[in-house]
Amino acid sequence: MKIKSTILGLAALLSAGMVQAQDGWNFPSDPAQEKKARELNAAYTDYLSSEQFVEATHPLNWLLVNVPELNESIYQNGVKVYDGASKATTDEAQKRIYQDSVIAIYEKRGEIYDNEKNWIENKAYYGYQYFKDDKDKLAGPIADFEKAIELNGTLNPTLTAAYFNLVYRNYAYHQAYTGEEILAIHDKLQAILDKAAAEGTDVSSPKSSLEQLLVAMELIDCDFIENTMGPKLAADPTNEALADQIFKYSVQYKCYSSKSFLQALEIKHAKEPSFSTSQVIAMRYVQDNKLTEAENLWKQALTLAENDAQKAEGHMELATVYAKQGKKAAARNEAKTAANIDASKTTEVYSMIAGMYMNSFNDCKGGVSKIKDRAIYIAAYNAYQKAGDNAGMANARSQFPSKEEVFTEGMQVGQSLSTGCWIGETVTLATRD
Repeated sequence: MKIKSTILGLAALLSAGMVQAQDGWNFPSDPAQEKKARELNAAYTDYLSSEQFVEATHPLNWLLVNVPELNESIYQNGVKVYDGASKATTDEAQKRIYQDSVIAIYEKRGEIYDNEKNWIENKAYYGYQYFKDDKDKLAGPIADFEKAIELNGTLNPTLTAAYFNLVYRNYAYHQAYTGEEILAIHDKLQAILDKAAAEGTDVSSPKSSLEQLLVAMELIDCDFIENTMGPKLAADPTNEALADQIFKYSVQYKCYSSKSFLQALEIKHAKEPSFSTSQVIAMRYVQDNKLTEAENLWKQALTLAENDAQKAEGHMELATVYAKQGKKAAARNEAKTAANIDASKTTEVYSMIAGMYMNSFNDCKGGVSKIKDRAIYIAAYNAYQKAGDNAGMANARSQFPSKEEVFTEGMQVGQSLSTGCWIGETVTLATRD
């Protein structure tokens, strides 16, 4: 009974007979009640000024119960009084009574003054401090943080970590959320921090706290992304928010090989095409042997390239796709274009061309002249030479015709010779010996 009587009796009926408000003060019309209210108002403010918080609770409690509409200041100061009293007492039961009274004061203030958006963040943070270790009381401050975001459209960046800490605890104690719900809360808070950072606020500390809490939940891994988030995106490919989540967490946790990552990236690319998104999607298509799709993506990537390095890379990758498709002439053209744009790719380009020449013997041989058939190896040698590849040059030279073969066919070393076939080059006849 002592506890019940000590907690603010804020559910009491509003006292009747108030006089006309003057400067926001509503003293009782009854002279005796007015006198008592004035005396107790002065008494608690004196105690508050001298930081005698426990003593201040007694006159303040009478005011809150008997003249609850006296003035909003009794609620503003009431929070200071009861919070101070909770810190002043060593009795744990009494401490909790004072803490509960702080929350009750905020709730009664909301009923009377209807200005919750001005102080709901403060109420939430007091609740966080008081109840974060009480698994049965987590729901209250969590609801207050959510209400703060609802009413104000945002949250003080310094409070984001406190809110997410409560979410973490509620999940650990009660499994109160699905994985997707936690990620949605996390992303909402990250958006608040990103906006604050863009406005010049240092949010490194709360950002770090959020990430540490998310990791501690052991919620996200590649399996979660693929098997839990992925099917939902497959069922609703228009869900851009989910696609953004999957993309973000796939990158963060290096889950690049999943189908869900590819789908999320395709959705992101469709909305905001860029060279980098084209690049990654095209590479995945090549891995999956979707060469036509990869060809189209690299062609698009070239239109989105922002500098010569990206253009050269685009042409080189397109050359690789063409080579896999058997379009060797087209592959060579793209590779040479890459080298013309970026000279640093010369070695890579001519090694690739030489390799295609070396592998074209069976496709290009006519079977009439060994010398003409082996001319492609001379072209390969020349390409390896441009690449600076001595081992490749030696390998190509070993396939040159012999002096005897040259003599037998009535040709001469040093004469010009056409390779024919798709290679279409004119080379100088040489022998391997």
